[in-house]
Amino acid sequence: MLVKNAKIFLEGHWAYRDLLLEDGLIREIAEQIDPEGHEVLDAAGHHVSPGFIDVHVHWREPGFPHKETIAQASRAAARGGFTTVMPMPNLNPVPDSLDHLQEQLDLIAQHSVIRALPYGAITKEELGAELADLTNLADRVFAFSDDGRGVQDANTMYEAMRLASQLDKPIVAHCEDNSLIRGGCMHDGKRSRELGLPGIPSICESVQIARDILLAEATGCHYHVCHVSTKESVRLVREAKANGIKVTCEVCPHHLVSDENDITHDTGLWKMNPPLRATEDRQALIAGLLDGTIDLIATDHAPHAREEKECSMTQAAFGIVGSETAFGLLYTYLVKSGLFTLEDLLALMTSRVADAFELPYGRLAVGQSADLVILETETAYTIDPDQFLSKGRNTPYGGQEVYGRVVATICQGKLVYEEDSNEHIKNKYR
Repeated sequence: MLVKNAKIFLEGHWAYRDLLLEDGLIREIAEQIDPEGHEVLDAAGHHVSPGFIDVHVHWREPGFPHKETIAQASRAAARGGFTTVMPMPNLNPVPDSLDHLQEQLDLIAQHSVIRALPYGAITKEELGAELADLTNLADRVFAFSDDGRGVQDANTMYEAMRLASQLDKPIVAHCEDNSLIRGGCMHDGKRSRELGLPGIPSICESVQIARDILLAEATGCHYHVCHVSTKESVRLVREAKANGIKVTCEVCPHHLVSDENDITHDTGLWKMNPPLRATEDRQALIAGLLDGTIDLIATDHAPHAREEKECSMTQAAFGIVGSETAFGLLYTYLVKSGLFTLEDLLALMTSRVADAFELPYGRLAVGQSADLVILETETAYTIDPDQFLSKGRNTPYGGQEVYGRVVATICQGKLVYEEDSNEHIKNKYR
């Protein structure tokens, strides 16, 4: 395939180039490449980025296809510009052994249109007690996580980090001290008090991060913090990095563009874990991205069935979908507002993700995997959950006008999403 007239960021500036893709790799980048004998995709002067990388998604198979299938999830991710994703292990069966992992790997091989690198669990059945079979899982998984649950016992996490360090695998942690949840369903702040809903305090997250940073220092493990949401968490990670501890972290789009003030009434569509925090927390997250404390952006895409979200926050499941809304929300709120440049945002979704985990993706260069996303940034559109390729409709951003749209996505040289064929894809895989 030949991608012509692509606007790519090259040596510090945007330049028009053609890209020749062969055998899953970028074979040539030049000002003009003869189209003779090639399938041509005209980028028409659109921005072309490396395919986005998402280290935090919840693909619901095996175990929960009523929420979303891998076929649906992978196509939703492709529509959002993602060519590499890392599915979390809160599945049935939990991938805590090779046998359990194999069921997930087989489904991915059969149904995913993009690259999916699954996590292995830290503990058996994600119960936080006995370690999973980390040694035998290590060669088949991206990293280890019990995401959805914080590992409550410090010794269990210490032993997991010691072994993960020996295996040269990251520990990726959902940080939540169960003793501080207090039955909460949103941030413990002014809005929870106004709505009369039980709140989750910020220290529920930051207390466990503080513990784990010290364990990471003691073990030499690469420790990655999922979805940081509080100013205290940012401060802890900043201090850890200053002291040479191998800590990385991520932030989600919803924690960057929204805070507790956006929750005007009791609806499960705004229920997520961690919850939307106070304005000063959101500002601290943006500052953490700008100064490099926060390494990357990840969606925490978490589809649920309609009846699990269209109810009170006290009854709803935690989580919102994010694969198809991430770029538009981030471009609109961060780039068009002038807080970030487009190249800053793209790096946070590509090269900085690759750098944090030493991945061979995330760059447009000869010899690299042919993972590309073609972007249109000038035209406004409205987020419409009814048009999602994801089975999940659970987003609070429906009806919002945004900029930043994926025109086409190419993974390993194959066209896996094209805007004009959206209806065909929906009809085929819904």
